[in-house]
Parts: sequence; structure tokens; C-alpha cells
Amino acid sequence: MIGNRANWKVTILLILGALFILLPLYLTITIAFKTPREMTGNLLALPQSWSIQNFLDAIEMTNFFQALGNSAFVTILTVAVVILTHSLVAYAIARNLHKKFYKFLYFYFISAMFIPFPIIMLPLVKQTAMWGMDNLIGLVILNGVMQLAFNVFIYVGFVKTVPKELEEAAIIDGASTWQVFWKVIFPLMKPMHATVAILTALAAWNDFMLPLVILSDSNQYTLPLVQYAFQGQFSTDYNLAFASYLMAMLPMIIVYIFAQKWIIGGVMRGSIK
Repeated sequence: MIGNRANWKVTILLILGALFILLPLYLTITIAFKTPREMTGNLLALPQSWSIQNFLDAIEMTNFFQALGNSAFVTILTVAVVILTHSLVAYAIARNLHKKFYKFLYFYFISAMFIPFPIIMLPLVKQTAMWGMDNLIGLVILNGVMQLAFNVFIYVGFVKTVPKELEEAAIIDGASTWQVFWKVIFPLMKPMHATVAILTALAAWNDFMLPLVILSDSNQYTLPLVQYAFQGQFSTDYNLAFASYLMAMLPMIIVYIFAQKWIIGGVMRGSIK
């Protein structure tokens, strides 16, 4: 609104943006419940009968619950590793940015955000195979490394806003550097921990390229990888594929709906200099 007048240009843009988001979601849901015969008709029409058979077939074809367990294992462990290690690295950098080495280290980490994954993909595959990291544990470690740049960026921005007097008071009371971090700074990072946890969980859960090039055992495939079961050389079973997509998306959609305020708020806090 501008004064008492509606800004129609902005309103139209918002409506178009909503359509671009809602239309694919509508198609995903309706196609997941349709039969292959119904796909030959009007694509936008609702299913004639809302059957869950596509979901049952998708679960059987992809060994869905095993892939779900793999994704949950990687996501939960990645989040735990990321929060414990990245916050510690960021704290050490934030409190020593006046030193040349730590300033160089900070910008070295940040520069990784501008390196596309395909550039390092082939060396990464050879390195992980050589070190025996082509498994779920290796995937957790690599996910932590891939998330390091952005997480250090927002953690450092947050730590710089924490008064040093809190640490000095703890040191006067006899606390060591480790105790200062774990008992004073780490609890104060709760808003950033929530933000980092959510963003890391979304990235690890939805990641396709890294598991594709790293994992060699099909029994360790995550949910994004098992979607390949519906794609043949000349055709794709869209009904089963979309049903599987919905089941794979549902956990993260629920997480995002309840945690989006933490994402926005945490990124804003982390951007403060």
C-alpha cells in the first residue's frame, strides 16, 4: 500500500510469484494420485479417484524406508557435527580477527562459497575412494566441509556482537578458554545454532550431487538418489516418481514451516557487523 492506494504492480508480481510456486506443487500432488491413463487427459484436472497405490508402489520400488533411514542418519549426524565444530572455528576466528593469520583464514573459508561444486567434483571422488570415505560417514564429513564457509560467515558475524566483557568476567572467575566457550559463548549462540541446524538439515536432506558421486553401495543410497528408479532410458513413470517426491519432501516441508522464522532471524543476526 502507498498511502491509501494499492500498489497494483507489486500485487501482480506477488500473484505471479505465488502461481509459479503453487502450480508445480499442485501438479506434483495431483499427478501423484493419478493413474497412467489419466495422464493422457487434462494435466490440470483433479484425479478421478484419490488412490494411494502409487505411494505403495513407490515405497516398494525404492526401498523407501531404508533410504529414509540413510537420509535421516546423514542429516542428523551432519547437523550435530556442524554445530559443534563450526561454532568453535568461528569463535576462534572472530576473537582473533585482528591477527593476520586468522583474517587470512576467515577470507580463505569465505572464498569457498564462490567455488562451484563441479570444479572439485572429480578430485573429490578420487580422494574419497582413496581414503575409504565412499560411505555414509564420509558423506557426513564432506557435508560438514561443504557447509563450513557459509556457517563460519554467519557465526563470526554473531560472535562479534557478543560483548567481550562476558568472557573477561568468566576468566576472572577462573574459567579456561575452553570453559569460556562451552559455558558462556556456546549457550549464547542458540539462535544461530537453530538457524545453522535448519539450513544444514535442508541442504543435507535434499543433496543429490554429493551422494551421487560419493556413495558406491546402493544399500546406502539416500532419498534423492533412489528417485532414479523411476527413470528409464526412454520414459519416466511420473505417477510413481511424483508420489515418491512427495514422501521425500514432506519431512523437510514440515521442518521449514515450523522453523522459517529462525532461518530469517538468524541470517539477519549473522549479517550484523
